Amino acid sequence: MTSLVSRARGAWPELGRGPLAALAVFVVLIVFMMWPQVLHIRDSATAHQDVYFNMWRLAWVAHALSSSPSHLFDGNIFYPEPRTLTFSDAMLVEGVIAAPLIWIGVKPVLVHNLMMLGAIAVSALGIFMLVRYLTGSRGAALLAGVIFAFAPYRHEHIMHMELQWTMWMPWAFLALHRTLDTGRWRDGIAAGLAVALQMLSSIYYGIFLATLLAFAGALLLIRDRAVTFGRALAPLALGALIAGVICAAYAVPYLRTRDTLGERPGAEVVTYSARPSNYLVATPSNWLYGRTFARRGGPERRLFPGALAVLLAMIGLLLRIPSRRQIVYLIAMVAAFEMSLGFGGYAYTFLHGHVSVYRGLRAPARLGIFVVMFLGVLAAYGYDAIATSLAPPTRRVLLVVLLAIMLVEYRAAMPLVQYANAPSGVYRVLAQQPRGPVAEFPVWRRDPPGRDAEYAYMSTFHWMPLLNGYSGMYPASYLTRLARLRSFPQRTAIAELRQSGVRYVIVHAASYPYDWFEAMRQELVTKPGVAELGLFQDDDGPAGLYILH
Repeated sequence: MTSLVSRARGAWPELGRGPLAALAVFVVLIVFMMWPQVLHIRDSATAHQDVYFNMWRLAWVAHALSSSPSHLFDGNIFYPEPRTLTFSDAMLVEGVIAAPLIWIGVKPVLVHNLMMLGAIAVSALGIFMLVRYLTGSRGAALLAGVIFAFAPYRHEHIMHMELQWTMWMPWAFLALHRTLDTGRWRDGIAAGLAVALQMLSSIYYGIFLATLLAFAGALLLIRDRAVTFGRALAPLALGALIAGVICAAYAVPYLRTRDTLGERPGAEVVTYSARPSNYLVATPSNWLYGRTFARRGGPERRLFPGALAVLLAMIGLLLRIPSRRQIVYLIAMVAAFEMSLGFGGYAYTFLHGHVSVYRGLRAPARLGIFVVMFLGVLAAYGYDAIATSLAPPTRRVLLVVLLAIMLVEYRAAMPLVQYANAPSGVYRVLAQQPRGPVAEFPVWRRDPPGRDAEYAYMSTFHWMPLLNGYSGMYPASYLTRLARLRSFPQRTAIAELRQSGVRYVIVHAASYPYDWFEAMRQELVTKPGVAELGLFQDDDGPAGLYILH
């Protein structure tokens, strides 16, 4: 144990030179692995409604911070509902970091892509630092970074910005190890801050990290520390207190929203729980495995971590006697895997029944990223077990070969679509009108989202209250209102708009058959108190702008 601690401490000063070089490597690898998105980083991203939602959340946080910070959680969507930012993950850390870019006028799509791809690079750097500290091997740390950055889980959630913000997870474990090795207060505080930052970046990961870090920390505190029990426990307790205070404050608006919207239905938890076989399923876009697995798994449940990563982890466990830390990471990986099974396992069922925050989650399969992280650490130990006995030139060749195999194994197609960086004509005209609530048609008629995520994003160019909305949860009042608006433009729908306080109505012609749109125009102008401001350019055709007097 003492030799391991000395080795880790001895390696730590070298990290002053290592992180920037490692980050540069990961950036280059992201350019290769995410091509051609990097080529079109200014105007394109993956085709998904959540890209619009990501851009709206980033823009709203920047807007609220600069205009009315006390109303940070009162997003302009789902008018007149309060705390609409809490209907999903608020992404506060992402929003705060992106705000200066938005304030100086960086284009929204570029901001989005920088925040998405940058998160992957920094996450890889985080596990690089952790593994470098544990093993003293840069090669092992690079391999762990590639596993954590490019495993199929990343592509499965490439549209979910908050699920790419995983950098605080390895930093929390690094701070935990350093606290147990040194007993320093700053390391215990760093562990707590990492948990809090993860919660403010991604609520799912924050809850999961707090659970697994406490579990692994208890094992390490008992079996793997270089200082006395009390000297290690005190700074960790302080870190836990700091994390608890920050997370409790962040939870207040969410708890108020839960009282209104309720908890996640159990059926959703079942749908988005992993099955053991899901860990053999890669994303359909994966170049090597995609065709084989195209019809298996399902959304949120494509969790294959890579064959080489599993092989290296097994080598590390079997080639030599595993260290205590390896055993702890193995147990933590098994725990994350079992929890990801949701109601199909024991731990998540217990937590769902006894820990209230778990009843606000619907996707236990997202614990798959912790399986990937812990497996990455174990795979790094496997590489170290092989490389230790090799001469430096042979070791470098081995590292290059293993990295190349991993990159091939993780390579995936990246279909892109363009997103608007500026408002179309109808939104430019709307932005010049006196403020008032807006409703856009068509509203969705069967299942969300329709075009509501796009409407939310476009509202960032005028910031008027928007009757429409897109989020992880939908308030009952909004769903009831939409049911009444489906008769639009009939009198009952117009009455509902007036009762809701709507002042402006936008009707997107491209979403209707031509004759329907013309008939709607003719009917709208015959309604008392409805005036057409004109037909204006939309991204995919004309749009009618109306005012209700």
